[in-house]
Amino acid sequence: MNGTQGGRGRRIVLWRHGQTSWNIERRFQGSLDIELTDTGVAQAHRAARLLAALKPDAIIASDLKRAAATAAELSAVTGLSVAHDAGLRETYAGKWQGLTHEEIIECFGEEYAAWKRGEPIRRGGGELETEVADRAAPVVLESADKLPDDGTLVVVSHGGTIRTTIGRLLGLEPRTWEALGGLSNCCWSVLGEGVRGWRLLEHNAGSLPEPVLGDDD
Repeated sequence: MNGTQGGRGRRIVLWRHGQTSWNIERRFQGSLDIELTDTGVAQAHRAARLLAALKPDAIIASDLKRAAATAAELSAVTGLSVAHDAGLRETYAGKWQGLTHEEIIECFGEEYAAWKRGEPIRRGGGELETEVADRAAPVVLESADKLPDDGTLVVVSHGGTIRTTIGRLLGLEPRTWEALGGLSNCCWSVLGEGVRGWRLLEHNAGSLPEPVLGDDD
């Protein structure tokens, strides 16, 4: 079963990690392991109380510290254990990692422009967005398949990985994935299961409007 059929009423909540110091600096984190700031921990704590009201049945998370620490806040509120999976890590972006937004444009201007046009680009010599979806979407679907009818899965991951996973689960063409706007720190999107597959029910939801900073990390 591919997780998109059957009309079992399941929900997938894709939750971006809390703020890091590199988010503030608009520095591309990629697969580097950056921790949450105190503000990021507070964001996760606040959001966890809201997400707990959805009565999740399972929590899976990227094993990078910023996602794992975010997931731990929901685990503390719900009593659910967290399954960590490296398949949910952020896009590996090679030479882009550690650079600020401005430095990327200065050093890799043509590559950046091509990526924004929707061309399949290995940013910094790293992963294609489709390769990120290839590793992340199956992890999400496998966990969703284990849910009870009308069950809810919370996936704690990263902006870029969440966007590619949503694009894949909705069956959108990869060149259009950028049309899914970025997620603010500790905000989430919700996919619901319909008869014809997964549908986007909410996007970049959260308790308060927050600016989108460094959404691909």
